[in-house]
Amino acid sequence: MRLRNKPWAKDKLDQYPQYVISGPELLKGKWNGVFDKVQPIHIEIGTGRGRFVTEMAKANPEINYLGIEVQQSVIVTALDRLIEAELPNIKLLNVNAGDVTEFFEKGEVERIYLNFSDPWPKSRHAKRRLTYKTFLKQYEEILINQGEIHFKTDNQGLFEYSLKSFSEYGLLLQYVSLDLHNSNFEGNIMTEYEEKFSKKGHRIFRSEVKYR
Repeated sequence: MRLRNKPWAKDKLDQYPQYVISGPELLKGKWNGVFDKVQPIHIEIGTGRGRFVTEMAKANPEINYLGIEVQQSVIVTALDRLIEAELPNIKLLNVNAGDVTEFFEKGEVERIYLNFSDPWPKSRHAKRRLTYKTFLKQYEEILINQGEIHFKTDNQGLFEYSLKSFSEYGLLLQYVSLDLHNSNFEGNIMTEYEEKFSKKGHRIFRSEVKYR
């Protein structure tokens, strides 16, 4: 899908430092000081327009959320959601999450959400998939002991690859659904992509894995 450029997005992001954190590498090891309350931290990598992370923050006030998105023209919509919701337990990071260990210390994060990540379908691009082993190693370095990854996609190939990658890395599979919207899973919060794809009849795949 072609991304419409919004040249004014950067200026708007800069106007709301209470929501969009600049210099996140300087906060490594200090993230609980960014929020009003010291609470578990969950992050979403590739937060897009922010529907998922915002609704999660509304539903779970006892958890602090960080939405990470590299595209300014996309994350500015997430900012609009935050301005409207006025939630104290969510912040945004407009950075490339290629190496999350730049921003977080070991044990700072309790859970990572990967929702509808780029599938990078060509085999030569496997190393770019967010469930590739080098990314799994990074996640392990910032998560608490037995921290979790929750993963959703409509791409069956990516899902199968990811389950294999999780298993080979030694992660414990806690939950798997091959058709989330026709399962008994409760409390699902949809992303924008999820709603779009499910309306087209795509199955939604979901898994939860835990580090041992």
